Amino acid sequence: MENYYDILEVSSKASKEVITKAYRTLVKKYHPDANSKNNKPIDDEKIKKINEAYDVLSDEEKRKKYDEELERIKQQENEDMQLRYEKLVEQNRLLQQELANLKNYQGNYNNERLQNTYNENFNSNYNDNLQREIDQRINQSVNKAYHDAYIQRMRDYGYKIYHKKTLKERGKDFLSICLAIIIVLIILFILWHIPSVRNHIESNKIFKAFMNSFFGKNF
Repeated sequence: MENYYDILEVSSKASKEVITKAYRTLVKKYHPDANSKNNKPIDDEKIKKINEAYDVLSDEEKRKKYDEELERIKQQENEDMQLRYEKLVEQNRLLQQELANLKNYQGNYNNERLQNTYNENFNSNYNDNLQREIDQRINQSVNKAYHDAYIQRMRDYGYKIYHKKTLKERGKDFLSICLAIIIVLIILFILWHIPSVRNHIESNKIFKAFMNSFFGKNF
């Protein structure tokens, strides 16, 4: 399906006046009389698409139906992309499982052959651990790439993506707030014990009440 907004080089939220202005500018730009004869077939095709786009977007009823169909197609593409992503993740999981089974088989075979050789067993275990770490990092990178691609596609379609903080992140935020409060209280405590500052504070009833509420009456 042709994206008429892209053809007219306007936003999907553009007003009718903006669309009309863009249409006139493009018609003038690609009109055959304003270009060389060698470009005429290309310019004619371009003008045809521009006229078709303007015919739809300049009419409120046609534009409404077009926007609904365009949104339906975008949603379908999003669903298809999600299915492809999930399929790739599943394929990757099965591949990792097959690799793990193969390594287990190879490890058992090596243990039977080299059970009395310490150095060779040590090297085998080291290589297995190294390979497992490499496989794990590859798996994480692939999953992150698929996820980032899906998120970027959603943003391209105008969806807002919100990041939900983990429990660890929320805990860090809470500790930061507590630390900031403690620092403020320490500063207030120090200022309270400076005679000149304290005299000034005591003259301010609101601030004095605030200090007494935290550090006790007649602090």
